[in-house]
Amino acid sequence: MTVTEETTPVSHYERIGGASSVKAAVELFYDKVLADPALAGYFADVDMVGQRRHLALMLTVVLGGPNEYTGRGLAEAHQPLNIPVAHYAKVGEHLIVTLTELGVPADILADVRTVLADVQDQVVAAGTRPGV
Repeated sequence: MTVTEETTPVSHYERIGGASSVKAAVELFYDKVLADPALAGYFADVDMVGQRRHLALMLTVVLGGPNEYTGRGLAEAHQPLNIPVAHYAKVGEHLIVTLTELGVPADILADVRTVLADVQDQVVAAGTRPGV
């Protein structure tokens, strides 16, 4: 008689390697964003150590890891910045390129793209959204 164990599906977070992989992704991502002249200005007066920590916690949640994020909501943090759609798209591109470079599987990239699309209205300034 064979004993089978029920297993919990492995999260995207676990599949990519957990906290160390998320941290590596955040570091590489912000290196790209800060080198982008169209985006660097958003971070001129930002505590980047704290910013990197916040993104790592948020990305962990998006990937199905433990939810330890206690920061501001996306809209509260981003609406005052008046971010246009074009800049939001650039940030998303940098994130997808970063994750691709780190070998994140296509199905996880697709899920990250879906989340980016789902939260766009919380981040992008109202006057720059298509159809608004």
